[in-house]
Amino acid sequence: MSSTDPTKSILHVDETSMRTNKVDQTSSLLLSLALLIGLAVLMLGLLFFLRAMSSSAQVIILEPERIAGRGDNAEGTERDFDPPAADEVEQLTEPAVEQTLQMVTETISMISSSLESMESSMTGNESNGKGDSRPPGPEGEGDDIIPRFDRWELKFTARDRRNYAIQLEAFKIEVGAIGGGIATIDTITNIASAPTKKSVTPKEEKARKRLKFVSVNENVLLQYEKQFLQTAGITNNGRQVIKFVPNDTEEALAQAEAAYYMEKRGKDLRVATIAKTVFECRQKSKGGGFEFVVIDQRYRAGANAPKK
Repeated sequence: MSSTDPTKSILHVDETSMRTNKVDQTSSLLLSLALLIGLAVLMLGLLFFLRAMSSSAQVIILEPERIAGRGDNAEGTERDFDPPAADEVEQLTEPAVEQTLQMVTETISMISSSLESMESSMTGNESNGKGDSRPPGPEGEGDDIIPRFDRWELKFTARDRRNYAIQLEAFKIEVGAIGGGIATIDTITNIASAPTKKSVTPKEEKARKRLKFVSVNENVLLQYEKQFLQTAGITNNGRQVIKFVPNDTEEALAQAEAAYYMEKRGKDLRVATIAKTVFECRQKSKGGGFEFVVIDQRYRAGANAPKK
């Protein structure tokens, strides 16, 4: 008979059962790869989110635009001389003491002739005939920049009058009428939700410093604007229809213009080289509402203008 050792049978371990098989190795590898890929996707998503947040919060520092304008002066190639001030005329009436009577006589005669010419210029306000080389706009000195009301073009993709009113109200743009023998400027606020008529004096409107766009072309949108005015009880016969853009919307347009320029032409923003910036009103892809998007930008011809 053979005998068995109970101690040996208890302590004995089958080493073959503890070996890792190929199935376990493959599943562990796949699990590790899945964890690494998930972590990488998470990091990329976080990076994209942070970048989107930083880009949306970026604000371009814009310098105030100083526009040169000729005011009521005639268009020309040079600058008209300003008439002499009273103190300047007074200085001319005090000739220096000359050593001879002949020189004194000649000097007085010359001054008298100059005074007659100056007096004629002051009373008649005659120009030198060459006009004023500054562009149209309020009279003043500044940079050779095309004003925003002439440089910007706003396009609305409205399906009907109601949709156009909603887009205008989204940007707090008011439609108004001026002129026609009426002393006040009449506008409509809350065009889509609750049209309300407002009347202000030209001085009060000037103090608000709002950007204004004149509606000139007889198109569907102008007909809508006239209907808005009629509905609010504002007459537009013989009057100019104008869109009044609030300051915050104007700033948003300026930011979009600058961002488009810097993306296409580099970081050195030169507003003086821009001839036209075309904006289009579009519905936002997320969150609802509308936004203005730059769809085109043209540049002025010249040595300092970037080539398109």
